[in-house]
Amino acid sequence: MTIRRFFSLTVLLTLTLGVPAGAGQGNMRLDSLFQALHATADGAYAESVEEHIWDFWLEHPDPAMVRDMRAGVFSLNGDDYESALRAFDAVVARDPSYAEGWNKRAAAHYMLGDYRAAMLDLHRALSLEPRHFGALVELGLVYLALGDEKPALRAFDAALTINPHLTRVRVQADALRRRPVGRDL
Repeated sequence: MTIRRFFSLTVLLTLTLGVPAGAGQGNMRLDSLFQALHATADGAYAESVEEHIWDFWLEHPDPAMVRDMRAGVFSLNGDDYESALRAFDAVVARDPSYAEGWNKRAAAHYMLGDYRAAMLDLHRALSLEPRHFGALVELGLVYLALGDEKPALRAFDAALTINPHLTRVRVQADALRRRPVGRDL
């Protein structure tokens, strides 16, 4: 496994599998959480704020939707990407306004190597929740997988503008900026 692939997989799993997210993207309390996330220099506090944001994104009033999301995440964690994709297909079919459904489905597409489908789902998630720093990171990883570093860097920088506490993403973005002079970004 290459270092880039390892980094991509680690960030993807951290942002999309380890911490849940979802339909609460319209929650008014998110504005203050994003302000706090951007304003703090305290790493532990930022981590707590980020967890609250993910919790709001996970919220959904339909228990069946939450069940399908959990089943999909369980399948992703178990490397059963086809089952995960089926679960997330059901989620986005049931509620196309659920940003995290699109984000998680993008993760399944990414893990299956279907980068075009992942990109389409990420754009849909971002149209529903433009502050979804996890989707922006995933988008950057998709661009890297396609060998397109300029838009990858733009996506990483956009994620960092929203959440400046994404240390691994900052390292990746800085590495892209330090490419040899002949490789203009």
